[in-house]
Amino acid sequence: MFGFKKMDVSENLSVTENSIESDEMRTSDVQEIYLPDDIKASDTGNEELDEKISELSKLGYQFLKEGNTEDSINSFNEVLEIDPNNNYALVGLGDAMRKNHDYAKSIEYYNRCLEFHENNNYALFGLADCYKALNQFTKAIQIWEQYLKHDEKNITVLTRVADAYRKIRIFKRSKDIYLKVLELENTNPYALIGLGHLHYDYKEYKEALHYWTRMYNQNQDSCDIRVLTSLGNCHRKLKTYADGIPYFNKALERDPVNFYALFGMADCYRGLNRQKESIYFWNKILDIDPENKVILTRAGDAYRNIGEFDKAKEYYEKALDIDFDIYAAIGLALLCKDEGKYDEAITRLQSLIRDDRKNYRLYVDLAECYLKMNRKADAIATLEEFQKSGIKSQAVNDLMDRIK
Repeated sequence: MFGFKKMDVSENLSVTENSIESDEMRTSDVQEIYLPDDIKASDTGNEELDEKISELSKLGYQFLKEGNTEDSINSFNEVLEIDPNNNYALVGLGDAMRKNHDYAKSIEYYNRCLEFHENNNYALFGLADCYKALNQFTKAIQIWEQYLKHDEKNITVLTRVADAYRKIRIFKRSKDIYLKVLELENTNPYALIGLGHLHYDYKEYKEALHYWTRMYNQNQDSCDIRVLTSLGNCHRKLKTYADGIPYFNKALERDPVNFYALFGMADCYRGLNRQKESIYFWNKILDIDPENKVILTRAGDAYRNIGEFDKAKEYYEKALDIDFDIYAAIGLALLCKDEGKYDEAITRLQSLIRDDRKNYRLYVDLAECYLKMNRKADAIATLEEFQKSGIKSQAVNDLMDRIK
């Protein structure tokens, strides 16, 4: 029986962004094998049967290549009727089931292949990818490590192993493997992206920026939009907001309604205290997603900061009509404070403190309301109540010092 050796697996860079923080930038496509014309798929000793198996195998892989999994499965099953342990058919069925996201069946076929052909690298690769898809990263790692014993410089497998170690938060092992990939291929996009995420996950934003910038510099004109937003997000985290704006701008040139780019622009302008520009982008998001209570609250904050109190109230109340939002509720309390409605602000802040006794900001705002009403003793009592909780806050201590 023909045994599979090294794979030459080609991948297209695919970058996904599951959240504003972009915690995942690659997806793995199903990697199939395709039967060369000059290789037999079976060696039964019967030339006629071998020829039939070969033709059915080629047909099965052709169907698989075309995305026709139903006919592919039928072809491979015909092979198994003739040769029940045929490695091409078993791997092909595993690939077909994996394409259909039927991972349990896929695992069954790969394992069946490995029972008879223990070093079949395609079965090992497929099996590991199934476990990865099921978020069983430890199992995936064990299989990929087994694969690497036969092909230690396979970049595709190395990057997958590094990704998996990153997922289970084994920082050093993940980083070492990514760096090994870069030694083999210093422009490898998966290693650069992975290292960016690895450092980002550990809040090492300058290091993340370094690797994502290397990725960006390879081809600025066609750089994936999610690399652009990830670069922008690093600058948001580093509070270098002005440096983040160009990346989000480039992303919006590619996709004018990209949520992450719009959010990034709005948040950068918020960080620069350019509230009117910030409002423009918050409203761009709301044009697409009018019931996003987080964005309604952010827009309300921006309107409050520029003194448009009626607009701010409208946005906060819209957010609260959708569902309770602590930040919208705080926003309304601060709005009352800004408008000089201290009694109402105090009532709202006291209610919020009952539900969130660890939020120092609420105590500071409440104390400031008391001071505005010349109720110094109440202001001190409010701050002392927070200090008794044992939580440290410089803002609370500074206000107490100013009062005393």
